[in-house]
Amino acid sequence: MNLIYLFASLVFLLLCVSFLSLSSKEIWWVRAHDFPRMQYLVLALLLLIAEVLFLDYSNISFWLLVLPTLFVVGYQSWWIVPYTRFYPREVLQTAYLDSENSIKIMTANVLMTNRKAEKLIKLVKENNPDILVTLETDHWWQTQLKSIENDYPYRMSCPQENLYGMHVYSRYQLSESTTEFLVEDDIPSMHTLLTLPSGQNIRIHFLHPAPPSPTENEESSERDAELIMIAKSVADADIPVIVTGDLNDVAWSPSTRLFRKLSKLLDPRIGRGMFNTFHAEYWFMRWPLDHLFHSTEFKLYDIRRLPAFGSDHFALLTQLIFTQSQHNDSASGLDADHEDKSLAREKMNSEQVNEKEVPKPG
Repeated sequence: MNLIYLFASLVFLLLCVSFLSLSSKEIWWVRAHDFPRMQYLVLALLLLIAEVLFLDYSNISFWLLVLPTLFVVGYQSWWIVPYTRFYPREVLQTAYLDSENSIKIMTANVLMTNRKAEKLIKLVKENNPDILVTLETDHWWQTQLKSIENDYPYRMSCPQENLYGMHVYSRYQLSESTTEFLVEDDIPSMHTLLTLPSGQNIRIHFLHPAPPSPTENEESSERDAELIMIAKSVADADIPVIVTGDLNDVAWSPSTRLFRKLSKLLDPRIGRGMFNTFHAEYWFMRWPLDHLFHSTEFKLYDIRRLPAFGSDHFALLTQLIFTQSQHNDSASGLDADHEDKSLAREKMNSEQVNEKEVPKPG
């Protein structure tokens, strides 16, 4: 009987955290349950195995515990299966490296207090990205990264001491570049027009909104509003678009899904893997916080999580090939409905922002 009580308590807890994530409330302790879905799934599977091994099939208590556990397994799987190889790929793969139309982007949250700059520089030299975007870079990091500036003649910089500094280093020409503070006065984003060797222009947005947490913002409204502003701004862009950065949100969360619906951008991880970039030190508590989304004119050549370099994040390396035609599998089937659009308006109104405030280079 004590075992039944233990199992019942665990089932109840798993049901609570699962249903809690269904809430639309933006308070941090609710939105926190969007993150560890894989961990909740593993716990539910272990509990299911224990129930089968230790409980009596003929007792109704067995079914009263197994059925809700199966529900948790199914519910959590629904969110994360698209980020496994069991799901159709959303972005087409290519093995043809068209160097004139290739763009390799490395996104690295350095952890501002990390002082192992040489490890990041080594990663950059080994992987030779066309674009390096660094997050949480302060003046110390800006000084350390001067050693790579000869390789990256086009740069954007916004060093800050508040964990939200940002730098962009590019081999390709950047123009119409601006740094904006779209929602919060101390949280920058960068916007630029990049020109490939072929002459093709690409509109790129680099983001790092603050997360909902007890030490940052009590609610997710600021983060969500910034994502929605960008999404609505790029939705009808007449040139190719890339949005990348540390969004402080997981790939499968309602807010990221809303971003994908509104922006019409694709996620190259779908059907390939999670590419968990945080937390680098705890293998059992990892999820995908660093993202790259793009419009339909690209195929994927490569996407990789790079080795640890002293930060609490891994760097993400993504290489895309621009094609003249659009390639969209629409495997996820994410389309914005009336409810999505209404929710987006509410979130932007709550922060008194508008997509027209987002720069539109190109």
